[in-house]
Order: sequence, then structure tokens, then C-alpha cells
Amino acid sequence: MMGHGFFLFQIVTLCFIFIGLSNSVHFNYPAVFNFGDSNSDTGGLVAGKAEPLPPPNGQTYFKKPSGRFCDGRLIIDFLMDAMDLPFLNPYLDAIGVPNFRKGCNFAVAGSTVLPATATSVSPFSFGIQVSQFLRFKSRVLDLVSNSKKFAKYVPTEDFFAKGLYMFDIGQNDLAGAFYSKSFDQVVASIPSILEEFEVGIQTLYDEGARNFWIHNTGPLGCLAQNVARFGTDPSKLDELGCVSTHNLATRLLNLQLRALCKKLQGNYTDANVTYVDIFTIKSNLIASCSRYGFEQPIMACCGVGGPPLNYNSRVACGLTKVINGTSITATGCSDSTEYVNWDGIHYTEAANQYVASQILTGKFSDPPFADKMPFLLNLKF
Repeated sequence: MMGHGFFLFQIVTLCFIFIGLSNSVHFNYPAVFNFGDSNSDTGGLVAGKAEPLPPPNGQTYFKKPSGRFCDGRLIIDFLMDAMDLPFLNPYLDAIGVPNFRKGCNFAVAGSTVLPATATSVSPFSFGIQVSQFLRFKSRVLDLVSNSKKFAKYVPTEDFFAKGLYMFDIGQNDLAGAFYSKSFDQVVASIPSILEEFEVGIQTLYDEGARNFWIHNTGPLGCLAQNVARFGTDPSKLDELGCVSTHNLATRLLNLQLRALCKKLQGNYTDANVTYVDIFTIKSNLIASCSRYGFEQPIMACCGVGGPPLNYNSRVACGLTKVINGTSITATGCSDSTEYVNWDGIHYTEAANQYVASQILTGKFSDPPFADKMPFLLNLKF
């Protein structure tokens, strides 16, 4: 049964819909090509590494695990819906005759901007994802040039030029670095992260990409995973209960990412480069969660241990482990619409819907949505 928070959230969402419609922005793109990590992975890690992702993942919308680290839909799913486009199939998924006509998702959970190492969760770093796109495009163009029978399954050539290229990656570069580096060392690595990111963007631009949609990184310090590991000393936490150093490092990354986007906007005069401030949207949600119908801003819905975090790094959502002779299962909460966080690392569908509704108001983008932009808002949720 859905809690009262869900219904309050629906009312708030409707308000954002009318605000958005008054600004009239419609995402008129024929296809979307997405690059990222678990924030936008629609099944890449599960397909690529056979990573277990059991119930209750997927329970809210898909009614079964969907390859998403969530109880339901991700931010990208809501954005695709707003563009009147189908959910993206992962590039690595070869089963079920995946349809790539309207785009392809190269995002894989655990991925980083910097090249993967032997200990990386995902070997599919940003550079690899870009290389996969190059092969995907080359293969598609080869197929359609030889036969029309594939046309309904893959993009046409002009879809690559007119399509939207979306990016949500960088979180794991910072989060992983904190396990072995000091704050100063983490911050010192930011320029190299952005240099690698710029190389990938330039490669895509050289391939004809002209519409770039770049999400910054959310407040890492507010994830239960990081609070559990780095926030045991209360003096390390801010007024919201988030790890201060993690959020400061994230702000510094985002500041430099925004500067890079400004640079790209100046260099790519024939392109649209949009920077989206996910950090502010998510921080506002955590700071004022009750205003939007949520009750738990940090504690995980699916986990083990109970309050205040309900998180144990040794037992992922839906899995069972034997710890000190005792069998422990990370189970889901009774009402995920009351929680911002799903499993200690990722957001619930309800939180993702809120974030998407805020993105689509255009107030958190640089440049902000305006009539001169090549799309008009048409919110449907």
C-alpha cells in the first residue's frame, strides 16, 4: 500500500508539470545515446558481468528485477518518457531482441570516468563506453547500407547527428578514491577526471554529436554507504547528517565540470551543451524531504540493521549472507515512497521521479530552458 507521502508527492509533481508547461519545452529528439554509471544503468552490469540483482529490486514498476539498481524507474526512464521515447536498452544486452531504433544505453553500474583498474567494479569506463558507441554506430551504418530489414531495429544515420547524448558519470571516481586517498589527494585527481571526460566528449563531437546533456554529481556524502563508512565520527557530518568531505569534493568536481561545459559551449558553436545541476536538486530533496512527502532522507529502504542507516556493506539489497554464523538478508521496506534512498547507494523510484520533475522545469540547467532551445517541455508524469 502506498503511503500518504506518495500522494503528496503526486500533487507536488503536478505543480511542477504546470510550471514546466508554462515554459513550453519539448524534447524533440529522434534518439538518445546515454553514457554513465548505476544512476542510469538499465541493465548493462547485469548483462555484462552477470551481476546478481534479485528482488525486491524492480518491485515497484517492473514487478521484477529489471537490471536497474532501484525499486523501479531511474531518472533516465522518466526523461525518456517525457521525450515520448521508449526506455533505453543496454548495449551489452543481447537477449530478447533488444531494439535500438530510438537509441542505446552504454551506462554500466560501477563505471568511472578514469580508466578501470583491476579492482574496479566495472571494466566499462567512460572511454570504453565511447569506444562501444563508435563500434555501435559503425556496425549500424554498415547494416542499414546493406539491407533494409534492420531499419526498424537500429537508428538511421541522421539520428546520430540529431540525437541527444546524455552523460551521468563521475560519482564512482570520487567515491572509490576516498577509500584509499586523503581529501587533498581526491581533490587533486579532479582535473585528470575532467581531462578524460573532455577527451570522450571531443571524440563524440568529432563523430557528429551535437546535442550534449551533462549531469553533474549528486551529494555523495548523503549516501548511507558513505555515512556508514566515513561518518562514524559525528564531527565529520554536516547539519543534514551527510559526510562533509565527500560533499565538498563533489562540489569542487561540479564546479570544474561546469567550467568545462562553459568551455565546450564556447568551442562548439554549432552544438548544444547543457549542464544539469543534479547536486542542488538532490540536496534540496534531502534537506526538505518531508515537504515532498518523504520521511527518510538518508536511511536505506532495502537493507539490514534498521535505523539510523539500515545499511551493511557486506549484504547488498535482496541478498543473503552468513555473518558470524548468522544468516542475514537485506530486505525491502514496506513503503519505498517514504524513502529517498533505496539500497544505501541509489535512489528510490519516487525520489528519481522527483529529481526528473525538477530537471524538466529547466531551472537547474545551464543554459536554462528557453524558447531558443531546440526542444519544448512536455511532462507526462
